[in-house]
Amino acid sequence: MSAYRRPDIPGSSIFFTACLAMRGDDLLIREVARLREVFREVRTVRPFRIEAIVILPDHLHTVWTLPEGDSDYSGRWAAIKAGFSRGLPAGRLRPSHVRRREKGIWQRRFWEHHLRDEAELSAAISYCWTNPVRHGLVSDPADWPYSSWHRDRGA
Repeated sequence: MSAYRRPDIPGSSIFFTACLAMRGDDLLIREVARLREVFREVRTVRPFRIEAIVILPDHLHTVWTLPEGDSDYSGRWAAIKAGFSRGLPAGRLRPSHVRRREKGIWQRRFWEHHLRDEAELSAAISYCWTNPVRHGLVSDPADWPYSSWHRDRGA
């Protein structure tokens, strides 16, 4: 197994994409209340700021800013994925899922990009808000209910 290394930059802002193992599923919007609650619980124990988020049927994009002196976003993602999966039926399990006590709901990894400046931060937030339009789910970001657009722009 490869030793996957991620940047270790305390207090950084990071753009993430996390996907379900079963692309094409709509589990994230069917269970959006569960997902929101898990995010709240994890943020209570391990604070971080959500600059933007959009939840799509089978994946989500989000921009976080970690507290100064803290760079452990992987631990937060592990807690979010585990908390969301708890209580849900298992997906298609491979032997590696069984060994690791995983439910096969999420792809193991997530994609991350550390944002280097305000322009990248702004672009990542915009990407989150306009992603439902790119996927053909709505014609206007205001029409997608599972987005921080409503918190930040729609209010």
